[in-house]
Amino acid sequence: MKNRHPEYQYLDLLRDTLENGEEQTDAGTGIKTYSVFGRQIRFDLSEGLPLLTTKKVYWNGILHELYWFLSGQSNIKYLVDNNVHIWDDYPYRIYNEKVKKGKAPALTKEEFIAKIASNVAFAKKHGELRHIYGELWRRWPATGGRKVDQLGWVIEELRKDPDAHNTIVTAWNPEYLYSMAKPGEGVRFPICHNMYQVNIKKGKVCLQLYQRSADVFLGVPFNIASYALLTMIIAKILGREPGEFIHTFGDLHIYENHKDQAKEQLKRKPRPFPKVKFTKAFKSLDTFRPSYAELTDYTPHDSIKAQLAVVGGYNEKLHGAKKKSKR
Repeated sequence: MKNRHPEYQYLDLLRDTLENGEEQTDAGTGIKTYSVFGRQIRFDLSEGLPLLTTKKVYWNGILHELYWFLSGQSNIKYLVDNNVHIWDDYPYRIYNEKVKKGKAPALTKEEFIAKIASNVAFAKKHGELRHIYGELWRRWPATGGRKVDQLGWVIEELRKDPDAHNTIVTAWNPEYLYSMAKPGEGVRFPICHNMYQVNIKKGKVCLQLYQRSADVFLGVPFNIASYALLTMIIAKILGREPGEFIHTFGDLHIYENHKDQAKEQLKRKPRPFPKVKFTKAFKSLDTFRPSYAELTDYTPHDSIKAQLAVVGGYNEKLHGAKKKSKR
């Protein structure tokens, strides 16, 4: 339907997952999900930023998390200092493993985050998430200690050759994933939005994301807005208009304890998408700052709370080194 609000694409995904999702269980936690496979939605960014309106989505978190990635950071201290706590659980889970081994004193999550905020040395030791998106986008660990700036390369390649078909950024590095990694080097959190390609069509910057695993109720609204904003930032750097953001999914799932919240959201009607205005000029990734992106005309429905499930990533039981059998 030509005049149908583009947010209905997301709501249709939510309904599809609720109604047709196959029951599955996370191997590490036993948490149940309901899953479908292989879906796609697309947004014309001339119609505004696809920040969902059927529930309030955390703009400050989207903006600072994206800057965290863009600036190549991998320590949660930047996020904590900007009151963004969406990544707190992962380093805290790693810290608690050290507690169990007697290598660190027990702390509540609140105490742990307070120490990240106040103690630089503690944050450096316990707030680091190695091989996370920012590191892999901007300083991929290559042979011989070399660091590869994938996203910086993409932008320069498109400056030189707007017809380029090779401008891809990947965060999927098998060297550090699951049982493909050397013992002790496996990433302890999931790489979910794992690859994107930038392309110029009709003079406009378009971006397609492939997300291998997607939490449709909590995570996907964040991912849609984040990568749409990334498309806008790249377009601004290149002196072009943003075109389409295309979001392609592998495993798309809803958690068992998010079903009631999803049903509530499906009762609501979308409102007009907000706009993003850049208040200062910037011509490179390194000169962009979060304060330059201003959100206007965002009038969403009320937020709908749901608990984040800390699942996925390296699992010692599944991916740990196998003991050699005695002969």
